[in-house]
Amino acid sequence: MAVIEAEHLSKRFGKKVLAVDDVTFSIRAGAVTGFLGPNGAGKTTTLRMILDLVKPSTGSVRILGQRYRDLPRPATRVGALLDSSGFHPGRSGRNALRVVATGAGLPYARVEEALAMVELEGAARRAVKGYSTGMKQRLALACALLGDPEVLLLDEPANGLDPEGIRWLRTFLRARAAEGRTILVSSHVLAEVEQTVDDVLIISKGKLLAQGPIGELTRTAQPVIRARSPQAEKLEALLTARGAAVNRLDTALAIRGPASAEVGEVAQANGVVLHELFTEVPSLEDLFLEIAGTRREL
Repeated sequence: MAVIEAEHLSKRFGKKVLAVDDVTFSIRAGAVTGFLGPNGAGKTTTLRMILDLVKPSTGSVRILGQRYRDLPRPATRVGALLDSSGFHPGRSGRNALRVVATGAGLPYARVEEALAMVELEGAARRAVKGYSTGMKQRLALACALLGDPEVLLLDEPANGLDPEGIRWLRTFLRARAAEGRTILVSSHVLAEVEQTVDDVLIISKGKLLAQGPIGELTRTAQPVIRARSPQAEKLEALLTARGAAVNRLDTALAIRGPASAEVGEVAQANGVVLHELFTEVPSLEDLFLEIAGTRREL
């Protein structure tokens, strides 16, 4: 079942800026889906269209089968983290959440539960102005959780988190998905979410480049052969003559095209000494760079 469905979704700001360009995708239930791409790719604009905060120029988007504005008690169906800077700096973390809970008709007991879920109980009485960036991110996440929603939309939730916090967030999101919740999380740091997500949407310059289960997509990425040789220049010339794409830096080569066995055979047949030869498993970053038409250097 698709929890979020977008069809031919576009958004133009003025005459010159096409932020989202004819995007169609679906998000399945109970999965963590990574919405990935560089800054300015159109991720935030798309999330805001899902939440009816921005009107599409063309196309449509449905969440749980309806427009967001038509959902009954939407805070109990969908939780969103778009910006962690919207809290009044003079309020305590607890009071900031109570304001939101009151507006959504939610009991204060949910405030305490949400604070505990993001491990902010000890800082609940402190003013938000004294929070670090990472603490503000956790408070915004607690806000998204107030209604105990079945769907979470999170825009760059790892911003400001230290490595321990990022590890905590990864575990937190996997636990929510294990409960059957559906999570759409945007990020421009692909390596950061690779261990977290089940599915990915990859967007660049407003266009959707790929979507699907992460395992299937990374298997389609062209593998890279890594070789190291004191005769790297000679090996590069031999492989290039066979149609391989080769990047060389001193004695190290990154080779695309032939299999590692073929590289080894070429080296042996031409008396080239190899100090290292292995196949690098493509990463999510490799996949993005390949489909976006760019290559990572050595």
